[in-house]
Amino acid sequence: MATVNVVIKHQGKKYDVEVDTAATGEVLKYQLYSLTGVEPDRQKILVKGGQLKDDTDMSKLGLKPGQVIMMMGTPGDSGATIQRPTEKIKFLEDMTEAEVAQQAGATPSGLVNLGNTCYLNATLQAMRSIPELQDLLASHKHTSMTDIPQLDLTNQLKDLYKEMSETTGSVVPFAFLQALRMAFPQFAERSRKGTGYAQQDAEEAWSQIVSQLRQKLKLPAASEGTSDSTTAQGFVDKYMAGEFATTLECDDPAAGEAGEQPTSSREPFLKLNCHIGNQTAHLRDGLVEGLTEKIEKRSEVLGRDVTYTKTSRISRLPKYLTVHFVRFFWKRDVQKKAKIMRKVTFPHELDAVEFCTDELRKALIPVRDKVREVRKEEEDVERARKRRKKNPLLDGEVPGGESSSKKQKTEEGEASAKKDDKKPEKKTDGDGDVAMTETYKTDAEWDAERDAAILQAKKELNALIDPELRKDGGANQSGIYELRAVVTHQGASADSGHYTAYVKKTAPRDPDTGKVGEEDGKWWWFNDDKVTEVTADKIDALAGGGESHSALILLYKAIPLPTAEGIME
Repeated sequence: MATVNVVIKHQGKKYDVEVDTAATGEVLKYQLYSLTGVEPDRQKILVKGGQLKDDTDMSKLGLKPGQVIMMMGTPGDSGATIQRPTEKIKFLEDMTEAEVAQQAGATPSGLVNLGNTCYLNATLQAMRSIPELQDLLASHKHTSMTDIPQLDLTNQLKDLYKEMSETTGSVVPFAFLQALRMAFPQFAERSRKGTGYAQQDAEEAWSQIVSQLRQKLKLPAASEGTSDSTTAQGFVDKYMAGEFATTLECDDPAAGEAGEQPTSSREPFLKLNCHIGNQTAHLRDGLVEGLTEKIEKRSEVLGRDVTYTKTSRISRLPKYLTVHFVRFFWKRDVQKKAKIMRKVTFPHELDAVEFCTDELRKALIPVRDKVREVRKEEEDVERARKRRKKNPLLDGEVPGGESSSKKQKTEEGEASAKKDDKKPEKKTDGDGDVAMTETYKTDAEWDAERDAAILQAKKELNALIDPELRKDGGANQSGIYELRAVVTHQGASADSGHYTAYVKKTAPRDPDTGKVGEEDGKWWWFNDDKVTEVTADKIDALAGGGESHSALILLYKAIPLPTAEGIME
């Protein structure tokens, strides 16, 4: 091992350091961290050719014995003196199963298939991705005098989710399955091919469970500003139900000539249907088609049955939006629900503004556009920070090459931006005259200004939220949704095949402090009792196009918006 003894100068102090020339810059940074307390990512070490990088080959720097190297940087909050933990450290093997399940990164519980019950397992896993539902179920109490607790679907869902939250193993959903079959006998249908129960449609299970929750699961009346428990709002109506503004107009011109006027009404909805036709290639195409339908009904003015066109626009977007791909249809010749195999792509982020009424669009568009503006600013700042950390000479690039030329232009642009932010400084020359010079802001000052600008933009974003939408805590206030869960089907018909669920991983939460970290963009794949971590590209492969897994139900969640202080909760 070849070493060179150099002198590191930092804040007026000198440190004799033995540098291993066979190592990288990262090793030297950790050496200096132990001496100065300045974290490696906060260190700026000036060497020949620029700033020392983590992957710099120390042998190429030509260091000489006794050479003085300048280091800049100050310790962050994490650079404080290490103290003994105030609480006794508890190791994983000493924890209970429930404690292990609550740890960050713990694998969630799977559900055992009880015989063609994959449709139910997938539905329950996707629905469990709604944190507000889990929180309210935890405080739910069975109060009905007519229903038996064991047959109360809402009460059974509460018990099931509680059991799932206390283990990383598999759970047998037998009690919930029994309650479901008692409430909806269709799910107790026997298989025609032999013993056991028949396969069912996951979308039907989703709809029936949601309908039960709509009836039974109520929010505390006090949270709605009233002491009258009879006026308590339902969970589903607040968080999962949207509203259509519909117009019904007769297609026959004779009706209009006879004085019949189009009628308008408001209708609640619990899901949006994506109809799949010969030209449907994307989710948007199917949703647009589903907002217009033809209805045969009697016209009192004409005295006969005629065709009406029903046009719908969304007047309220819920926080959680369910989208159903209408892939199954009744095929008479085989007497079963056949599957439409056509490939239909869907986005990870859905802009639902175009499906709304003009009034709602007017309230959503300013917020949506500001969200995009803030995101672009954040991305630009992050890219600039990454570029400043790179040094073409240390990367081994040829000066003047294409990549080097691009970086040079970028650096010139950043230098120009910093020059625009320059500060005049007074300086006295030898004759006593005052000369004006220019000083440039440091990277830290430049970053601080950009961060302050983004924070201000987030405050402005919050101020743009429509007052009426702000009062509605269960509504989408921007019109933008992020995909959180997908229920898939594999096979050629609803009565056969296999259902699974994909649920996006939530950000890790410290069980002691409650502090939430950042999401890693990965997903959990729930295949009954088998739970696997997968990457986001697996979701893109669920568009269909054959008998492989294709999306049947999508669960979207409204994107979070900053508070009045500009903080993302």
